[in-house]
Amino acid sequence: MAAKAFVLIETAVDKSRDVVAALRDIKGLTSVDTVTGPYDIIAIIEGETLNDIGDIVTGKIHHTPGISRTVTCLAI
Repeated sequence: MAAKAFVLIETAVDKSRDVVAALRDIKGLTSVDTVTGPYDIIAIIEGETLNDIGDIVTGKIHHTPGISRTVTCLAI
């Protein structure tokens, strides 16, 4: 069974568009949307394992310029 996670992302001021554009190039992200509320972007990740999800979050999303904070919620 595939693993799925929702990543709630806060960006620096005026960086949401740049972050969305960068995230859309990351393999494994199935959806990237700008939203209203306490977070600026919600991204959906799918991978074969939880390790795949972790690798995408820590190896790719966290290194994206303009991101100030993330919260990752695993689907159960």
